[in-house]
Amino acid sequence: MEKRNIIDRNFVTLENIIKVQSEEEIYESIVNHFNLVNQATQASMQKFFKEFAYWGDLDIEKGIYDIYRNKAKFLKNRLKDIGWLYSRLKDAHSKFILYSIISNTYFFDFGNLAKCMDNKYYHYFDLDILPYCCNEVFVDLGAYTGDSIKDFIQTYGANSYKKIYAYEMTKANIQVLKNNLEIYTDIVVRDVAVGEKKGHIYYEENAVSSSANVVSKEGTNKVECVCLDEDISEKISIVKMDIEGAEKDAIKGMKNHIANDKPVLMLSVYHTNEDIVDIPLLIDSICKDYDYYLRYYGGAIYPTEIVLICVPKK
Repeated sequence: MEKRNIIDRNFVTLENIIKVQSEEEIYESIVNHFNLVNQATQASMQKFFKEFAYWGDLDIEKGIYDIYRNKAKFLKNRLKDIGWLYSRLKDAHSKFILYSIISNTYFFDFGNLAKCMDNKYYHYFDLDILPYCCNEVFVDLGAYTGDSIKDFIQTYGANSYKKIYAYEMTKANIQVLKNNLEIYTDIVVRDVAVGEKKGHIYYEENAVSSSANVVSKEGTNKVECVCLDEDISEKISIVKMDIEGAEKDAIKGMKNHIANDKPVLMLSVYHTNEDIVDIPLLIDSICKDYDYYLRYYGGAIYPTEIVLICVPKK
């Protein structure tokens, strides 16, 4: 008899519900479940999706539920890949997170999403996964104002790194970043974007937060773009990446570092519906020698701040 715990059983049950439905039926189910959510929460979600337009439009008064059509398409077309990721996750907590995200997508399951929130350690730096660091070359893509770098040093100590590279493309953040990190040594600040190829890109400023500025093909904010395989020649040991949907391009631009150095990867996987499966599949296509974990640092209503942590197999 196959051994399954309650997380496995719940995941398989939800998987089977989705599997037998058409995309249109999944969409109708999602909208029906959304309509059961209280109006204040619906209004809050609509406001959030207008401010952070990663996943699609929601306008309740006009009957526009494009965001949920996109969710239905993702669940129907990528269910096999979701199952693949579930099978590859290394611990029960990671599997519970993935189940809770899919259950929230389909049922608006706020309860399980709240249960899987990680607040024991600093964002990205889970000591149960990465218990210590020593003499690391740490690369922070999307360094913002230096918050993650300070958390890294706070978690592992001032002697935990040999060098830190901080990449930040938003002009308004760069001086704040430099000021926040001026007491530390051996930190290189690179005021460029990171992508698949060297060149230039544009970014659009988010009205709510400069941490959510998004790369675009055209716009008013032009910035130099580099790829890590060309920009860093030394061996990399840890990479944190939160670059608002440009993660896949950045990964493609550091294939050699991933294949040869096998750094620990801490990757945001929520800026598109597909990132949560596309990104681990991309990593797996470059290097098979990783174990996968999920950690969740978002809220209880809608799943953001999902982090995929890839650790080289021992």
